[in-house]
Amino acid sequence: MNDRHSAHGLVQWHGTTIIGVKKNGRTVIAGDGQVSMGNTVMKPNARKVRRIGDGKVIAGFAGATADAFTLFERLERKLEQHASRSGGGQLMRAAVELAKDWRTDKYLRNLEALMIVADAEVMLILTGNGDVLEPEGGIAAIGSGGNYALAAAKALDPYEDDAEKIARRAMQVAAEVCVFTNDRVTVEEI
Repeated sequence: MNDRHSAHGLVQWHGTTIIGVKKNGRTVIAGDGQVSMGNTVMKPNARKVRRIGDGKVIAGFAGATADAFTLFERLERKLEQHASRSGGGQLMRAAVELAKDWRTDKYLRNLEALMIVADAEVMLILTGNGDVLEPEGGIAAIGSGGNYALAAAKALDPYEDDAEKIARRAMQVAAEVCVFTNDRVTVEEI
């Protein structure tokens, strides 16, 4: 989970693949376990996907580990703040509040990570630019192998009804193609 800057100054995330698949009332987020520093594998079995918010939200991250944990903690606080309100939309409200803080707060603005978060209602991609994106078609992917996993999942989607099978196969494809992604997959489901 390191980053490299391209010639245009855009951050290129390396060292992970996270995919989210929402289908037939199930939402799955899967992530690989490889932590890389440059071209060296530092750890093969990291958990980049976890449950937060009393287990009602699943989240996966790509980027700097310490930054991601800070963002998980902030998101959990936002979820707690919105838990007392009745009705749905708790994750959406918490995600929008986190994205605002992430973009404007002097400390948070420097955090380098991307997140996919989901509850029973919605799946979102969160970025440090203040983006809260709901992926079209119920499939989202981030990280260095994200485009490979995304393409594989979209190809499988019309032929497979099981969200977990789609996510696991997409992760397998990404691990075969992306050198910064391995096949030690963690899966969480809502």
